[in-house]
Amino acid sequence: MTPVRTLKLVAVSAGLSSPSSTRLLADRLVQATRYRLAEQEYAVDVEVVELRDLAVDIAKNLVTGFPSDTLQAAIDKVTGADGVIAVTPVFTASYSGLFKSFFDLVDPAALTRTPVLLGATGGTARHSLVLDHALRPLFSYLRALIAPTAVYAASEDWGSGGDEYTEGLPHRITRAGEEFAALVAAEADRKGGSVGVDEIVPFEKQLADLRLD
Repeated sequence: MTPVRTLKLVAVSAGLSSPSSTRLLADRLVQATRYRLAEQEYAVDVEVVELRDLAVDIAKNLVTGFPSDTLQAAIDKVTGADGVIAVTPVFTASYSGLFKSFFDLVDPAALTRTPVLLGATGGTARHSLVLDHALRPLFSYLRALIAPTAVYAASEDWGSGGDEYTEGLPHRITRAGEEFAALVAAEADRKGGSVGVDEIVPFEKQLADLRLD
């Protein structure tokens, strides 16, 4: 029987309140992704990084150059993930300073080819372009693999099913989760699978073993 493959997802939430709509959106995106991966017979390990709990450590790192053990552990979780879900509230038409400060501390090459699903929350739909004019350029710079559909949730989106012209928030979350899950699975397969998969033996080694028989 083929062993179940385990993928590690990390959700980064930059919400400042508790509870927050930013964390709620992150959780919904995790659920949609996890459901789709489960259909493909992947086990999924999920961790959430709440940046509000790391605010002081992030500020100290920016001025001293040295991360605390807690902050370093959070960075390692993000850079070691098979997929990252990054969600920020919108402040002054862009991502929050806390969100940007955290990713400023991530090595620019550490997220290369890491699948990333983007999300943002705000009080009005007028800020939805933050996904394309701020978040996508940031993660393109970090050379991440960005999922096609990003999700913005305005205050009025919660509990709304949309209309004949606009897809509702639940539909957008589902579609984003499906696309992101496909991206995560494809990249994991490209790298030879994740935790729990038997190690792939290079063809040259297989030939060498045959010669020894």
